[in-house]
Amino acid sequence: MTSKKDSGPQEKPGGAVSRRGFIRGVGIAGGAVEVLQSQGQTQPPQPPARVAGPGAVPITLQINGKPYKLMLEPRVTLLDALRDHLDFTGAKRVCDRGNCGACTVIMAGKAVYACSVLAIEAQGKPIQTIEGLASGDALHPISAAFVRNDAQQCGYCTPGLVMATKSLLDRNPSPTLEQVHQELGGNLCRCGTYAGIRKAVLDAANVMRGGKNA
Repeated sequence: MTSKKDSGPQEKPGGAVSRRGFIRGVGIAGGAVEVLQSQGQTQPPQPPARVAGPGAVPITLQINGKPYKLMLEPRVTLLDALRDHLDFTGAKRVCDRGNCGACTVIMAGKAVYACSVLAIEAQGKPIQTIEGLASGDALHPISAAFVRNDAQQCGYCTPGLVMATKSLLDRNPSPTLEQVHQELGGNLCRCGTYAGIRKAVLDAANVMRGGKNA
């Protein structure tokens, strides 16, 4: 008498495998793998994937009037170079997409998002960060105006706003309130202190023109 039990999937007429036979076959295969693993017969580890791309190259950045020599991969952004390699941590990483302005620095006289500029592209261009504004222990008039007008809460966006303000006042020493609103439109404040920020900009402009504190 022939036994109905077998060790493989059962086929239906026409060569199709039954659902019960398929499940039984999967179980047998899984058991075989477990036996091989218990006996140490596992597949050898795969070698790590080869990293493609250029390696680090020497670059020199002019930051706050001083040269800094670095070895960086061409893909490193100016923001990463400042924060991770030179310890200039004033510029903050928030969106990392060129949207919020927290990483704003001045490069070649213009406010730029440091997260959107490659460090290698910044060579030969003067770069100014918020660390270069103060004179010893004395705050720059813009920074002082931000304090006087309570233009910050968490402070995370403040360095970028101060640098954007510096760029604005370098180009336009007497901006109107509407011009301040337009010029700082690329800098976002998560705490919503926009009223204080605009007052601070006008206050700083007045002081830098020789006027008194607001």
